[in-house]
Amino acid sequence: MEDKFDCIVIGGGVAGLAAAMTLARNNMKFLLIEKGEFPGSKNVSGGVLWGSDLNKLVPNYWEEEDGGWDRFINHRRLTFMDEQSSFSLDFKSSHFNEKPYTGVVVLRSKFDNWLAGKVQEAIDASDFAMDSFIATDIKVDEVIMENDKAVGIRTGEDEFFADSVIIAEGVNNLLTRQVGLQDKYVPADHMLTGIKEIIRFDQKVLEDRFQLNGLSGMSNEFVGWATNGIEGGGFLYTNRDTISLGLVLGLKDLREKKQKPYDVLNHFKQHPTIADAIKGGEVVEYSAHVVSSGDSRVMPKELYKDGILLVGEAANLLMNAGKAIQGMDYAMRSGILAAETIVEAKAKNDYTSATLKEYRKKMDDSYVMKDIKGFQDAVHLLHTDVMQNKVPNLVCDFGRQFFSIKNEPTPKSEKMLLGAIKRHSSLWELAKLGFKARKSL
Repeated sequence: MEDKFDCIVIGGGVAGLAAAMTLARNNMKFLLIEKGEFPGSKNVSGGVLWGSDLNKLVPNYWEEEDGGWDRFINHRRLTFMDEQSSFSLDFKSSHFNEKPYTGVVVLRSKFDNWLAGKVQEAIDASDFAMDSFIATDIKVDEVIMENDKAVGIRTGEDEFFADSVIIAEGVNNLLTRQVGLQDKYVPADHMLTGIKEIIRFDQKVLEDRFQLNGLSGMSNEFVGWATNGIEGGGFLYTNRDTISLGLVLGLKDLREKKQKPYDVLNHFKQHPTIADAIKGGEVVEYSAHVVSSGDSRVMPKELYKDGILLVGEAANLLMNAGKAIQGMDYAMRSGILAAETIVEAKAKNDYTSATLKEYRKKMDDSYVMKDIKGFQDAVHLLHTDVMQNKVPNLVCDFGRQFFSIKNEPTPKSEKMLLGAIKRHSSLWELAKLGFKARKSL
């Protein structure tokens, strides 16, 4: 084995594995370093991987009996909550059954390990089958810089050299700051903590309860009472024989209101809607994970410099504009685009910013940055008190009146709605919200 790689990828999550797969298929000699025992062993997150990029990495992945995904999404639901009620926008369509699927539910410890196996297959089929590696159980201490250009990495007493480095370290931006692409830690008011329980059911019970057919699945997001007054929202995703149930909560708000994430999660589970959904299930796993809020203002000042590219959560690529929580799809696309840029750099024998800036152009031209830029107002709007509290209470108040049948004259819907607005907000406040929503969405 020669001493120098074309590229070193730091991190074996979705972004790093997508980059590695792309490098392998382009006959690049690379080293992927993962600090866990295996890719996914330290990744406690999970949810829905949106889009069709998985099919580009693993064509016809759905044909595998033991693939890394659990279910495909054909049922979407957004639920507003108050203390006793829930009001849902519900959409289910057979067009979601078409392949490649537009969204698949994954548990990352399983999915990342499976995808790493596919990367190894690509390595074995490449010209550098004996020279490219996935190295696990190794922590990268430092990116080696010479004249402000990355030339390799140091791990303990060992050093490995390469023409380029892709940083896919996740939201913990130690290396991103070390190489000078971010000045400091991301402030707590721009960070969230995701907490999640995996709850197991008999598979038939799960499929009957959530009206699933075959490998179809559901994603459900929650707004309002779920978070017990903490900025954030809830989620429920159906896995093969379990559900992922959890919350995404503002770190700053948790600290200021002196609440513990697990207590808020228990509060969420006591709501009648959730209590009915999880009845009879067995909690088999609890986990927590810090994520970005999706505010573009906390992204690194740039995604590249001489010899370095940032991908996935290392670049704070995440967004929740109310329609879906997107992060894994952003990570996968950024990993692919970064690796493609490294392939071009090798062809030019130029790994400086003059070539690597093309990665930024590719990202800006992709749906990732276009959506992050285009929906920033929606991200900010979603975290306002009106959307977090007043709208859910108003909607549930109206629903309670509208769907209640009494042995007395029934008011017109308009009167019910106006009454709910008066109790929880005002026409002027909702008019302003509607104007902002029209512009942001």
